[in-house]
Amino acid sequence: MAVTIPGRRFLAALFCVVALAGCQTLGGSGLIASSAYGGLSPEAANAIAGDMVGRLAEHVGPGTTTIQLRPDGSVFGQTLEHSLKGWGYAVATDQKAEGTNVVPLAYVVDSFDNGVLARLSTESLTLTRIYAITSTGAMPTSPLSVMTAGQGG
Repeated sequence: MAVTIPGRRFLAALFCVVALAGCQTLGGSGLIASSAYGGLSPEAANAIAGDMVGRLAEHVGPGTTTIQLRPDGSVFGQTLEHSLKGWGYAVATDQKAEGTNVVPLAYVVDSFDNGVLARLSTESLTLTRIYAITSTGAMPTSPLSVMTAGQGG
């Protein structure tokens, strides 16, 4: 099966993003600083956060886990916090959470090739997906990339 030039460019870009995702860290928690694209509508932020938290729940179970989140003040950060709580996670944002079931979480949402690239990262897991912005929110246009600790960096 032949891969078209736009398809090759997409695959190459996705590979680079995933490869670099595990290598960029900042500070004590080993995670990057959270940041989100400022042009994201509330509807798109809600769709992306809902999808990404649903995928996170497949790997990091809600109910007994506290998510340590340092939001950047963006619409996406606020929506992500609300979505995490909706899935049953306890979320600590302003205070230091302690215990064995505390999972630091960082996010990056940025414009990418006429869409939006979203990434959620814990110290042992990185989820990455590309979305197309629609009139009603956003929809995934790539498969979910799942990288666990020990797979690169």
